[in-house]
Amino acid sequence: MRHALLLAGGSGTRLWPMSRGATPKQLLPLIKGKSLLSLAWDRLEGLFPADCRWVCAGEQHVAAVRDAVPGLRADRWLGEPTGRDTLAALAYASAAIARADPDATICVLTADHIIEPADAFRAILVDGCATAEAAPGILVTFGITPTSAATGYGYLHLGAAFHGRARIVQEFKEKPDARTAAAWVAEGPAHFLWNSGMFVWKASSFLACVGRYEPELFATVNRIADARGTPVFSETIARLYPTLKKISVDYAVMEKATRDPAATVVALPMELSWRDVGSWTEFAETCEHDESGNARAAEKCLLVDTAGTLVVSADPAHLVATLGCNDLVIVHTANATLVCRKDRAEDLKKLQALAAGRFGPEYS
Repeated sequence: MRHALLLAGGSGTRLWPMSRGATPKQLLPLIKGKSLLSLAWDRLEGLFPADCRWVCAGEQHVAAVRDAVPGLRADRWLGEPTGRDTLAALAYASAAIARADPDATICVLTADHIIEPADAFRAILVDGCATAEAAPGILVTFGITPTSAATGYGYLHLGAAFHGRARIVQEFKEKPDARTAAAWVAEGPAHFLWNSGMFVWKASSFLACVGRYEPELFATVNRIADARGTPVFSETIARLYPTLKKISVDYAVMEKATRDPAATVVALPMELSWRDVGSWTEFAETCEHDESGNARAAEKCLLVDTAGTLVVSADPAHLVATLGCNDLVIVHTANATLVCRKDRAEDLKKLQALAAGRFGPEYS
């Protein structure tokens, strides 16, 4: 059967101070009162039944996840006792899903994107599943047509046609500098796409790659998956999961698979509206703008002689007022307020670490 796996981990430090370790961005009601995880769950409607929907996130967020997606079955929750990057999460999840369905095809989907229209997205997922199921060893990734020479995304370097609209991935390219990004985008989407971080694979195909490239991690996640549903599961995952190698799936599997004759990595273009809500400047694009280009996500704000500024507030009774401001990001929360220039918004990870180090972990 076909299964959907929603990855809802990560701390979203570039959306600090709204997004914290205890309340990561994908669980915040950022988009018209709904969380990004809720929106991702809704996009699966009509394509995956409840017993084929899984969520992987930090164990400490289990209550918040269940509030966001009340339709999640208890046995479809995959809690990580600690974050070990995407390879650990995907290897563990794929092993667990394979225990429930040895012939599973898994759509790996992120919970921090806005993707529209939903019908077009579901049609692309169906295409991706059919491609992954065409032969053993196929790993499908989804590529986004670049709309700018972005330096915050990885890129897919495309090769020959494969099956239908799919293309062989020659290389996974890491986040480039501005000149390199401009050169890649100039070559056009027939050669380079943004790496969306979403995949489709047969559980058996992906796990075979993990076994070849990371045999120690492969053995450990299988021990954890074997313990699910037994009295020793909690102790087993708490003891073994923190020992897993911390590495991304792109580095550990996808890049190596492009050079592996036993695997085939292909990309399907996603020709739709895709927005990674990974920074305040990206979030601003989801908000209504006034005639001066100000984006508002606050119940009460007074913007006088102000232009190009984003205002966000977690308190509907709190007034944010500006006078003579331009191109700022202003975010108000109960115990921290951020004011920064828009062109520095990508550097918030540094500020978040400084705040936590100086004032305590509640500010992380």
